Amino acid sequence: MSERRATREKSRVAPDYARSWLLLSALRDDDFDRAQLSRADQIVLDCEDAIDDSLKDEARDRVIAWFKGGGSAWVRINDRHSAAWADDVALLRDIDGLAGVMLAKTESADDVIDTAQRLGGDIPVVPLVESALGIEEAVSIARARGTFRLAFGSGDYRRDTGAANEPIAMAYPRSRLVAASRVGGLPGPVDGPTVGTAHALLREQSGDAVALGMTGKLCLDLEQPAVINECYSPSPSDVAWAVDFLADFEAAGSVIRDGSDKPRLARAQVIKGRAELFGINPS
Repeated sequence: MSERRATREKSRVAPDYARSWLLLSALRDDDFDRAQLSRADQIVLDCEDAIDDSLKDEARDRVIAWFKGGGSAWVRINDRHSAAWADDVALLRDIDGLAGVMLAKTESADDVIDTAQRLGGDIPVVPLVESALGIEEAVSIARARGTFRLAFGSGDYRRDTGAANEPIAMAYPRSRLVAASRVGGLPGPVDGPTVGTAHALLREQSGDAVALGMTGKLCLDLEQPAVINECYSPSPSDVAWAVDFLADFEAAGSVIRDGSDKPRLARAQVIKGRAELFGINPS
């Protein structure tokens, strides 16, 4: 198993560019190895919403034991204002195998800063923005010391605001996170999960998020990462266009001919870079 883990970790997409983030209950330790070896770009062991308060200690113990056995993953920890937060950060600090933490219900820059400091200052924090206040504070959260990438807690956001699970209702919070990420110099944000097993719905919601500039998505089962990875990667036709555009641009002496060249050049460079990263061959 250790050899398979090492091989998988070498091929894993870095969290900066990760498309699929598999969220797994911290009590399901029988599935930890399977999750780590899955097609998910990153794994997140959930010590927050998936765990009853009476089982928090047991969940942490299972995560720590798995890390000590050679496992590696992110951990979703409880929000900074909960009683469980202090125990989460105290037990995870300096533990080998911890890739980073996803901080639940983030509503301020201080939530991130305090978490990062308690973890020693060098553990990446992905703030999970899940409320109207969090969305409105997105820029300050993105700029906070310790913030690595933003993520959208879409279910709790809908619960907080009463918004429907429709593209038009989700466009504002998604766009806020995209803009805040750009202002904060972060990678594109991670969208919330699609509940259900229908791949058609997963593709539809992924397409909506990609169109707005999101570059990753939380997922809830082992069948979703493959679909998400496809949806959040450039299509072969887009890659072919980018390769052709860049070749023509270079053949023309790399000279900007008019105002439309700049945005097309930037888009082509992004597509080509992501294609190389994800191993997409336009042919």
